[in-house]
Amino acid sequence: MGYTYPIDEEYWSKEEIIDVVNFYSLVEKAYEEGVKKEDFKHAYARFKQIVPSKSEEKTLFRQFEQVSEYSPYHVVKESGRDDINYIKM
Repeated sequence: MGYTYPIDEEYWSKEEIIDVVNFYSLVEKAYEEGVKKEDFKHAYARFKQIVPSKSEEKTLFRQFEQVSEYSPYHVVKESGRDDINYIKM
């Protein structure tokens, strides 16, 4: 990983930054090796507590995809499938 995660150090607490970084790392893991759907959904629920605004979420997702080439949106969409327990992009 040779890039910086899009985070808001000005408004987020240390704990919130850690939780958002965890969410981003699970997005990466979904692409690189796969991740349990339950773990990802839990991390996304926490991300949504920190970033409740849909427009802010879209902005952060776009920024993350630009630097990493991984799409959080597609992983979130895949996590909504009922027929899987594991997400591998």
